[in-house]
Amino acid sequence: MSFKEQWPARAFTIRDGDSEPRVVAVQGRARWALEHLMRTGSKGCTPIEQPGPRWSAYVFKLKKAGVCIETIHESHDGPFPGHHARYVLRSSVTPGREAAE
Repeated sequence: MSFKEQWPARAFTIRDGDSEPRVVAVQGRARWALEHLMRTGSKGCTPIEQPGPRWSAYVFKLKKAGVCIETIHESHDGPFPGHHARYVLRSSVTPGREAAE
């Protein structure tokens, strides 16, 4: 079963400030990422805490659809020190119905 089958298209209402609400349809890994961002709230998600093969691609796709997501760059230590992104959902998002097959 593919991710698009596991995570079919679903409508989400996006609100930002005083602008008019808009509806976007999201499916597959982008939907998976959006739902993780919705659950974590202001804490956000990192690929370290919630592994996913291409977080940056999912966030890019969501931003392109009009979802406001902040990218915060953080450093990390350990055997492979470096930096990673923390993604924080800044839009107010309300889930709607899954698209009919």
